Amino acid sequence: MASLKHALGSDPLQSNISSKVYVRSTRSGKVQKIVREVYLRQDIPCSSRLCSTCLNNAPRDAAGNRELHLSQKKEMSPRQRELTKSLAQVAPFVLSEKPAATKQFPQGHYLVPDTNAFLSAMDLFEHASAFYDVIVLQVVLEEVRNRSLPLYNRLVGLVKSDDKRFYVFFNDFRLETYVTREPQESVNDRNDRSVRQAVKWYGEHLTSAVKGKKCPAVVMLSNDRDNLKKARADGLAACSLREYVESLPDGESLVDMIPEAQDREITRERKPGDHLYAEYLTMSKMMTGVKSGLLHQGIFNVSPYNYLEGSIRVPAFPKALLILGRENINRAVDGDVVVVEVLPKDQWKEPSTQIIEEETITKNENADADGDEAEDIISEKERKALQEEVKRTHSKSTEGHAQPTAKVVGIIKRNWRQYVGHIDQSSVSKSANQGRKQETVFLIPMDKKIPKIRLRTRQIGELLGKRILVTMDAWDRDSRHPVGHFVRSLGEMESKAAETEALLLEYDVQYRPFPKTVLDCLPKEGHDWRVPASTDDPGWRDRQDLRDLLICSIDPIGCQDIDDALHARSLPNGNFEVGVHIADVSHFVKPNNAMDTEASVRGTSVYLVDKRIDMLPMLLGTDLCSLKPYVERYAFSVIWEMTPAADIVDVRFTKSVIKSREAFSYEQAQLRVDDVSQQDDLTKGIRTLMMLSKVLKQKRMDAGALSLSSPEVKVQMESETSDPIDIKTKVHLDTMSLVEEFMLLANISVAGKIYSAFPQTAILRRHGAPPKTNFDELANQLKVKKGMELRVDSSRALADSLDTCVDPAEPFFNTLVRIMATRCMMSAEYFSAGTQAYPEFRHYGLASEIYTHFTSPIRRYADLVAHRQLAAAIGYEAMHPSVRSRGKLEAVCRNINVRHRNAQLAGRASIAYYVGQALRGKVAEEEAFVMKIFGNGFVVLVPRFGIEGVIRLRDMAGAGEPEPAASFDAEAYTLRISALGGGGGSKKEVTVELFQKVRVKISDEKDEATGKRGVKMELVV
Repeated sequence: MASLKHALGSDPLQSNISSKVYVRSTRSGKVQKIVREVYLRQDIPCSSRLCSTCLNNAPRDAAGNRELHLSQKKEMSPRQRELTKSLAQVAPFVLSEKPAATKQFPQGHYLVPDTNAFLSAMDLFEHASAFYDVIVLQVVLEEVRNRSLPLYNRLVGLVKSDDKRFYVFFNDFRLETYVTREPQESVNDRNDRSVRQAVKWYGEHLTSAVKGKKCPAVVMLSNDRDNLKKARADGLAACSLREYVESLPDGESLVDMIPEAQDREITRERKPGDHLYAEYLTMSKMMTGVKSGLLHQGIFNVSPYNYLEGSIRVPAFPKALLILGRENINRAVDGDVVVVEVLPKDQWKEPSTQIIEEETITKNENADADGDEAEDIISEKERKALQEEVKRTHSKSTEGHAQPTAKVVGIIKRNWRQYVGHIDQSSVSKSANQGRKQETVFLIPMDKKIPKIRLRTRQIGELLGKRILVTMDAWDRDSRHPVGHFVRSLGEMESKAAETEALLLEYDVQYRPFPKTVLDCLPKEGHDWRVPASTDDPGWRDRQDLRDLLICSIDPIGCQDIDDALHARSLPNGNFEVGVHIADVSHFVKPNNAMDTEASVRGTSVYLVDKRIDMLPMLLGTDLCSLKPYVERYAFSVIWEMTPAADIVDVRFTKSVIKSREAFSYEQAQLRVDDVSQQDDLTKGIRTLMMLSKVLKQKRMDAGALSLSSPEVKVQMESETSDPIDIKTKVHLDTMSLVEEFMLLANISVAGKIYSAFPQTAILRRHGAPPKTNFDELANQLKVKKGMELRVDSSRALADSLDTCVDPAEPFFNTLVRIMATRCMMSAEYFSAGTQAYPEFRHYGLASEIYTHFTSPIRRYADLVAHRQLAAAIGYEAMHPSVRSRGKLEAVCRNINVRHRNAQLAGRASIAYYVGQALRGKVAEEEAFVMKIFGNGFVVLVPRFGIEGVIRLRDMAGAGEPEPAASFDAEAYTLRISALGGGGGSKKEVTVELFQKVRVKISDEKDEATGKRGVKMELVV
């Protein structure tokens, strides 16, 4: 490290230097000592508009802006420089000269929260009615960043907000507020002392600055009892979150947002061994156990049909480990990264054959008694519900069917988020609507995989019947259910606005309007932007003029964000020139600007039935980037020379300018191709594309590509009211395959190009081969029920055997099997090339050695990254550091994998919601196919509506009648139901078998458990 003595002498503002010493171990096992010298200054401003001293002394840059001094920036570590990059400039001063007054602080006040306050109650700080003039200490900001990156991003958003007046004070660089860590002092205790010191300095500094005038209080906010006690002993103004919120004018409405886990004054003591759940192992014990192979780590998944059954996939076992019952689940929540211990072999079980739903079993539980009076981890109803499983296990040998069974012994990482749900009416006391008494109630989440959450609220009257957003705070050993706190109300249940927002929140879709910083990145010309008329303009640099080509786009009806267009023409040598032209989004979205950052967070556009949540602002997505017809647009083109047998002779990549001749819908293009009277050059080009696409598809199928399936329907909306009026099954057209084949070919060609140029950082997409055990159940079902063999040795073997799964009497059977096979697959994922060996690049479903996404940059961020890498690979422009940083690309891939999956789930959930709305007040009778059978019900798929539903035995009973008796043969996948009501009051036995076609009566029904309106299915006998 260079000497810093010269800087000290040359800077009259420099007052002191302190050293920070770090010790780390190197890869070779040696200990390395790092000494970092820190300049301590006296000119870092307090940012209060009451203080003229700081206003006059704050350092300025060349433009006259007050900023952090250059030498102060130099002393920062790379982490600190990144942390303060967007926060360095502090002009103008932030904190109000007239801060808000409360009963406790009538003179006005500034807030200084500690780390604990931000981590536990960020929702409160974001509330519009309170928490203004907040001083965010540097030590707190850094600690929040280390503890939770999402919360850190939300806090930075508050700092950047013009309304909330949050100010970052760099206390570790100010002489009077810097605190040296004492011997034997923990980092946490040092940071707490640092917060108290900053509060003390602010108070003294402002008192001196206002010179006898009314000085606002400087209030430390914390839920750490020890920190509060020490602050008060030092004579500082300090409050817990509850104390502060209750002093606010509208504190009664905000107090529900205080996390219950943070707000407990007394926790009931239990005797040793008296806890409901087993204690988690320490992190060191878990890591040691996993490393030794005695324990296993993985992601916990809850069964959609049985809330008391979970599973976890681990490398050491070919099949998923089963986790059965509350005791073994041990407070794990769906999506948590857990550590499990495999139980002895004599305790291994078969997967459950019962449908067990939490809202049915735990209805009418007392929320107040959940933590303090609950004596048993398993309720009587749960014990009764599981008895049938126990009887079945002991009544016959399960040798050969039992799966390894495990129990959760610890949590590595919670996957908790904000949850949408509604208050369980049965948990509300009769006197709840009288006054504002605090009540403890249950919230039932919309997601059935999430357990009920205990809430404390004074707003029962206002919240009943509403969709509400909550945060899960903790799940103690002494509570049967997790505890959480209220965040906000979304509106009346079943209202379109509330249900749509609930759906977006459930799948973490970023749906807020684009901020001004993003919109400022758009071209100033707005919709008047045009491709420069002169080819000498810099915008034409290294672009090929393809405006003379007969290019067209083919998309779904109503598509506005047109990513791709195509052309084909004959060459003199008998071959064809084929081009795929993709919107040149990277021309408008530059790396690391505000728009790029926003797009990288959103990851993808999300398509719902009634709206589209864009990844990019509409000006780009539906206008300037969209390859609309009759206008010139920038594009990135992939152009091949192909033989009539679709063999590639040559491929080139170029930035271009195109002018699309027409924007066809799939239906319009199909009609044009089929109309023999159409003999114009554009139509001939489409026919050439059609011919070549069929050859390309056959080549893929011959190579082992899979033709899988999923239920696809389209909801038709009334044009004026946007209400659903009908559901149509999507019809597959050849023009859809045409576009798909050439998009696949473009993606494969680009993948090869960027990988050859950047073998460590190329952004690619892989689809791993599924473990053969994934298909065990489906293979056995086909063998038992249909005498068919499902081979899974390779993708080609699977594709061939799927082709043979045909029932001449039922054409839909093959589609049904393909739908079920799709669910046995692994999810495809984005990755950076350097993180996998080349054999792992393979895309199993497409039977391609290498693959990426390039063809949809308007709606997918991965494609935008691929565009930048391709531009660098062909020498169009230099590689930006963000596109060649392997660490940053890995972080991007992690995010877009999640966003891509969530977008798919949100789209499906939107269709399911609108199918329910379209059926509202109607009754339909449709064909359905049995997909899964349990001992107390079965699951059916209705092709007409593309929906699945559970038909339970209890639903088949008439009013006041008991659940019909049934016998379940798990080996034969058969359920025999006796004494079921038939026509004319007669009773008859009904047999339901796997893959069987049945008729069901479909009506709309509000699910009392989740509050969602969906479909109710009844078996027609």
